[in-house]
Parts: sequence; structure tokens; C-alpha cells
Amino acid sequence: MPRILVMEDDDALRGLVVRILTSAGYEVVAAADGTTGLRLWREGGADLVLTDLHMPDTNGIEVMLELRAFAATLPVIAMSGGQRALDLDLLGSAKLLGAVSVLTKPFTKDDLLAAVAAGLRFGLTG
Repeated sequence: MPRILVMEDDDALRGLVVRILTSAGYEVVAAADGTTGLRLWREGGADLVLTDLHMPDTNGIEVMLELRAFAATLPVIAMSGGQRALDLDLLGSAKLLGAVSVLTKPFTKDDLLAAVAAGLRFGLTG
């Protein structure tokens, strides 16, 4: 069973993503910030990381930089939303850092599951 690490500071969205992925048969570990997420990754690894780009402490771009330094082929999906993300083109920056997919909030359950399935396929061939 693939292990997915979800980093999202919005409690409601994090809970929803966890429920969707768990219902789809994935093992899911979740963190409310990038610092905790990176610690969980170092302790237990993951087959795929889903990270918000706006988080306290360590943001999603910093998460991606650290993951790329230690696990260059680990599939990462970046998610963000709101005008600030659009103004700064954070999702574009995430693509440049190697995100296999980006999700613009709000996204649908189908969008999430399709991105995760594609990311895991990339991880197998990566």
C-alpha cells in the first residue's frame, strides 16, 4: 500500500484530503506544517508527498528544496490557492522545482485522486 505524506496547515482541508486518500486505500500520514512534515518524512519515508505551499515555519517551497536534496526522484504534488499564490506564481515555481503535479485550491476529489495516481506512477518510473 503506497504511503502518502500530506502537509497542509488548514485543519479542515488536511482532514478531508486524509479521508479521501485513506478511503482510496492509501496509507496516509499528515502534518500541519512543513517542519513536522519533514520530520515525519525523515522518520518513515513516503512514496509521494502532497504539500501546501503556504504553511507556517517551513513552507512548501522549502519542503521541496529539502526533499530534492535527499530524495531527488520522490514524487511531490504541490497545492495552493488564493490570489497571493496566483500573484507570486507559486505553483509555477513548484513545477520548476520538480513537482510532478500541481493542484489549485479548491480542487475536486477526482482531481486529487488523479494527481496522486499519476504521481505514484511517476515514482515507479521516475
